[in-house]
Amino acid sequence: VQLQASGGGLVQAGDSLRLSCTASGGTLSSYVLAWFRQAAGKEREFVAALNRSGVRRFSADSVRGRFTISRDNAKNTVYLQMNSLKPEDTADYFCAATWKSFYYTPMRSSDITYWGQGTQVTVSS
Repeated sequence: VQLQASGGGLVQAGDSLRLSCTASGGTLSSYVLAWFRQAAGKEREFVAALNRSGVRRFSADSVRGRFTISRDNAKNTVYLQMNSLKPEDTADYFCAATWKSFYYTPMRSSDITYWGQGTQVTVSS
């Protein structure tokens, strides 16, 4: 499965942005989906995850209430809607898919089966 992320850009604090990630070579409905991010000089961190049916989701404390992960299995695409963006949200954002089960806990990078390439999000103050 190849994942292609898009939608990053330069925005101002308080703005919104929607990231998309489309799969090829496989069907995303078979996977738990997630977004991670990595700021310059920092380790990759979990942002949000979504179960296979799209009913259950879990987000990191730092983004809860501002970011929403969703999926459209018919379009083989996962989204990350980011509202009320802050400068500390600046990072490369990575979509991810895993065979593992969904839990209401942060995922680890080692849980991931497939990674997309990063899309850069820069939030200016």
